[in-house]
Amino acid sequence: MDHGISIGPVKGLVNLSDMVNKVAAGGANAVLMQKGMVPHGHRGYGRDIGLIIHMSASTALGPDPNDKVLVCSVEEALKVGADAVSVHINIGSKTEANQLQKLGNGCGTAATNGACPFSP
Repeated sequence: MDHGISIGPVKGLVNLSDMVNKVAAGGANAVLMQKGMVPHGHRGYGRDIGLIIHMSASTALGPDPNDKVLVCSVEEALKVGADAVSVHINIGSKTEANQLQKLGNGCGTAATNGACPFSP
């Protein structure tokens, strides 16, 4: 559920609360989303399911869609209830080194704050 920033509205994702319930009912133990989606679809009611906050983003419309930037901090993720955080790295991109540095900084902060570091 984390591609709305990158590609715009995702077909079929209309009611986020309903979608999270369906994913939980299907056996998933966590959902991955951007921080802005949390109030609209996570942990308001129903079966509890883990929350992974995706902290990086880019858009398909920008000059370099492979340049992922941080749009959330570990602290912000924890405030909205994250169990873990995620950072997307585009290996081989012109900005790979910068993205890896942000990953390293984020993993250290996540570990210190109890949110296990996670990278897809």
